[in-house]
Formats: sequence, C-alpha cells, structure tokens
Amino acid sequence: MLNVLFLCTHNSARSILAEAILNHIGQGRFKAFSAGSSPRENQQPNPLGLQVLQSAGMAIEGLRSKSWDEFGAPGATPMDLVITVCDNAAGEVCPYWPGQPATAHWGYPDPSAGEGTDAQKLEAFRQTLHALKRRLELLVSLPPEKLEKTLLQNTARALAKE
Repeated sequence: MLNVLFLCTHNSARSILAEAILNHIGQGRFKAFSAGSSPRENQQPNPLGLQVLQSAGMAIEGLRSKSWDEFGAPGATPMDLVITVCDNAAGEVCPYWPGQPATAHWGYPDPSAGEGTDAQKLEAFRQTLHALKRRLELLVSLPPEKLEKTLLQNTARALAKE
C-alpha cells in the first residue's frame, strides 16, 4: 500500500478533498492523509468541502485539519508520496519526511478564496473536487511498476501536466 500525504497551507479545503477522494477510490492500494503547513488555531475542514464530498458519496468521518508536523514526528507513518495542492505550500520549505518520499506539486486554485453567492462558492468546491478526482483516478489506474519508488516521483510529476 502506498501512503500519500496531501499538503496545503491551512489543511481545510484542497488537501482535505484530495485525502477523502483518494481514500474513496484508492482500491486498497493507497492510504491518503492530509496536513497543512500552518493551519489556523482550531482550524476545521471547510463545511462546503465536506458538503461536496458527502454529495459525491464519499466518507468524511475522521477528516480533520492538522499540521504537517504530525507526519515528520518520530513514529509517524512513513509516506511514499507527498503532493502539494496549493501554490503557497509548494513554495514553503517542507520538513524532513522520514523515508524520503517522492514529491510532486499539483496546483489548484483555492475554492474557499472566492467571493460570490453560496451557490457559486459551492460550485467552486465541486469543480475542485472533480479536477482532483480526474487526476487521482489517473494515479490509481497506473500499473504497479509505475508506482515503484524509483519511478513514483517522475510519474506523480507527469500527472501534474494532465
């Protein structure tokens, strides 16, 4: 099983969506986690994100905003792949990850940053969910040899162009 960590700044929208999607479609071959470089005090997953996940039939139990420090601590689950899903987190100096996982950046606009009606904000989350799901379906459909440690980084980075 491949452990995949999705990173964003606050761990409230994109990284939470990616975690839930990959755990839903990962077919037992992937275990997804998410974290933020600087989640706010008492940060919670964005309610609109949770709403679109539930509408898509995906589990939201156990989703929570947390710091990436949890995954660099002694005894933390080692990651095979770390993917930043926001441009802010991509530019930050990441902590040392035990096991030196492959890394990639898949940039998505922040669905919670926009102005507009509640319906427009919900649609932004829905579009982000579908964009992430398309790319994650490509990852899940890869043959096992493409997911071996030596190829994983190049494969994940190539998917950023899909």
